[in-house]
Order: sequence, then structure tokens, then C-alpha cells
Amino acid sequence: MSRLKASDGSAGVRERILTAAFEVFVERGYGATSTLEIATRARVSKRELYALVGNKQTMLVTAIGERAKRLQAPANMPMLRDRAALAQVLTAFGIQTVREVSDPDVVAVFRLAIAEAVQAPEVAQTLDSVGREASRAALQHIMSESCAAGLIAGRPADLAEQFAGLLWRDLMISLLLRVTDRPSPGAIEARARDAAVAFLQLHPLPNTTARRPGRRTKNRSDATPS
Repeated sequence: MSRLKASDGSAGVRERILTAAFEVFVERGYGATSTLEIATRARVSKRELYALVGNKQTMLVTAIGERAKRLQAPANMPMLRDRAALAQVLTAFGIQTVREVSDPDVVAVFRLAIAEAVQAPEVAQTLDSVGREASRAALQHIMSESCAAGLIAGRPADLAEQFAGLLWRDLMISLLLRVTDRPSPGAIEARARDAAVAFLQLHPLPNTTARRPGRRTKNRSDATPS
């Protein structure tokens, strides 16, 4: 019982450290933040900070990674047997992605990466490899499954990039510039649904009726003169 309580206590302190680290990173910038400042805000010693979390880079990776966990393919994704199912999955993915990425904390990470692009490029590198890659991989998986099912045709990576463009348009830039507010749940759903419809219109069902080799379609030039 005592071990369980100790473990629970360590988990709580670790979460407090990560929360403090993220707050200070956003407020002061990654490069200007010291581990002492994080430890002071989290009300722990530097020794405890290093033992439970690690150095500043580890704290950054962990903070971004925790938020990246939400950027996965929708849970219980249905079997992609038809275009209606694909539309449903793309809409669900779009809703989840925009909802999570437009969260103020996540947008703050993007702003942090931009602000530290020169002094601390590892922030952007971490965001791309840990955070954005999760979303890209999830969407490419959906596209791969769709291609395998014969519902669309193309390179999964290209298809994923195209859908993401239709989904976001200029929303992310507007959020980063603080010229627009986070969309409402209804607006997010409409955006995701519109993106799915537009994507499927651009990619009609592939023609699965292949012509037999050597077979020609009869036309006027094939007709025997009378």
C-alpha cells in the first residue's frame, strides 16, 4: 500500500513539473527558460526534477508528446467497405484533428516553435517529429486502407496532404496570428464534413472494370463499309 501511495505521489509531482515547464516555455520562451525556474514554479528541487522528468529537452519532448497522443486515427474505425464509410471516417478524423490542434495549449506550442526557430530549432523539430507526425501517420493510414479497398486511387501521402489542405485552409494561420477565435464544435463539424465531401468529389471511385488485353471498342472507324 505504501508503495502504491509513493507511486501515485511521484506521478502527481511529475505532472506538476510538466505543467510548470509548459507554462514557463510559453511565457518566457524555451531558450530563456531555466530548469531552476521550472523547479521553483513546480515547487520541487532540481534534483527531484531531473529524477522524475529529466532535462529541459526531455520536458519539452514529453509535453509535446502528451498532446500528440490525441492526434490519432479515430477509435473503432469502421471497415472501409464503401465510400459512405470513408466519408464518415474522414469527417471523424477532421473533427478530432481540428478540435485538438485548435486547443489554445496546442496553438501555443506552435507559436513557441515559431518564436524559437533560430535560437532553439529543436522545439520545431520536436513538434514536427513527435506532434505533427502522429497526425500525418494516422491520416496516411486511412488513405492506405481506402486505396487497398479500391475506394480511391493515389499515393497515400499525397492524398493525406490534400485532405489536410481542404480541412485546414487558412484556419491555422489565423489562429497563430490571433485574428480568429477557436471554432465552435458546430463549425468544426461543418468544416470536417465539407472537407470530406470536397475530397471525395476530387477523387471519384476508381474504374475497376479493366478492359481485356487486345479488346477494342467498336466505333465508326471499326465499322465495315457498306
